[in-house]
Amino acid sequence: MLPVPADDAEQSAALATALRVGEEIDDAVGAVLSTSGTTGAPKGAMLTVSALVASADATHQRLGGPGRWLLALPAYHVAGFQVLVRSVLAGTRPVAVAASFDPAELTPAVAQMGSGRRYASLVAVQLDKALRDPEATAALAALDAVLIGGGPMPAAVAEKASAAGISVIRTYGMSETAGGCVYDGVPLRGVEIRIDDGGPTGGRIRLGGPTVAAGYRNPVTPDPFAEPGWFRTDDIGVLADGTLRVLGRADDAISTGGLTVLPGMVEAALATHPAVAECAVFGVADERLGQRVVVAVVPAPGASVTLAQLRSHVCETLPATAAPRQLHVLGELPLRGIGKIDRRALVRRFGGAT
Repeated sequence: MLPVPADDAEQSAALATALRVGEEIDDAVGAVLSTSGTTGAPKGAMLTVSALVASADATHQRLGGPGRWLLALPAYHVAGFQVLVRSVLAGTRPVAVAASFDPAELTPAVAQMGSGRRYASLVAVQLDKALRDPEATAALAALDAVLIGGGPMPAAVAEKASAAGISVIRTYGMSETAGGCVYDGVPLRGVEIRIDDGGPTGGRIRLGGPTVAAGYRNPVTPDPFAEPGWFRTDDIGVLADGTLRVLGRADDAISTGGLTVLPGMVEAALATHPAVAECAVFGVADERLGQRVVVAVVPAPGASVTLAQLRSHVCETLPATAAPRQLHVLGELPLRGIGKIDRRALVRRFGGAT
């Protein structure tokens, strides 16, 4: 099975061609899920039936048992696809709402889920949207758990959800691991975590266990599946007392003045500033520094913010090197996929600015 966007014939055809639909494939593979980002040819994670089942069973074990799921994410993304797998294994039928996500749909959808254990899988952008609607907020608070994946969740959104009584669980994973396999920093049953070249500043995250894909449909070099049963991610993290903290992506790292800055750490610091509703940190070319740290900010309602304020705030918890040297105030941040910040779009837009 190759899940594709049903409403996008051009993209569906492109995926079918790139991932060689109709050509021979290992019988153990149950689904090929596209891993394409904003650029490059899709690779396609080859997920075996056993990996999909292991992921779904481990999720239900962590959450307290099988239940009925709300499908609010596209089923051609791994998070939405796994809602279908979990539902099949639980013997239930998911209740679907539009991927465009109108909060007004949540109350009737949750009511339709009936009694028993009830779950949802969302991205932070959807949760934030729902929290602006009192009825939608109450609907989510009635669920046993709301999984949030697809990228970091702003601190303000997490605090608001907690105050509303929503049982939020932050998940970490990707198509190559059959979806989220680390919940609130703790690996699911059978999942292993290793940090390559780890130190106080973190190292490359490796994930192992029964949920790891059998490889890519279109292999790459170097092969992140080279070690059997393990996947070498593009993320940097630290592991302390069995709990994983993801610091950011290696390819998002900014080299400025000979030092390395991870955008995720700077964003986490900026998110605690009361005037910042959302932010994205990225690097642009700089003749003197190699790259300079830039931030795009969506201010909190009625708030204003200056670069000096943000630099001072970042320097309270991080080295001065990490403080942004340039500020862009936006009405909204560009997103890609199911809600991830599109840093490349920001670089393209502001890369020539001085």
